[in-house]
Amino acid sequence: MARIKIAIDPLHADGTVCTHAIKPSGKPRDPDSGCTGRRSYQVMCSEHGKVGEPHGLRVLAEPAQSAHRDEHRKALAATPTA
Repeated sequence: MARIKIAIDPLHADGTVCTHAIKPSGKPRDPDSGCTGRRSYQVMCSEHGKVGEPHGLRVLAEPAQSAHRDEHRKALAATPTA
């Protein structure tokens, strides 16, 4: 069985994933990087894709991440073993 990854991705305003170094304010550390800054956070599942709606703060996305991980655990426990 493949490992399932449930991550929280930081997003730019246009919905693309932000991988830039960011100040605590959410603005880019390097103003010449072309980064518009982080606007929201999206829970992403390697099996299901986007989980729910984006959240304005990472701390608000963490419960959704945990809940989705728990759903996978329940489904795995319910699956009969051969």
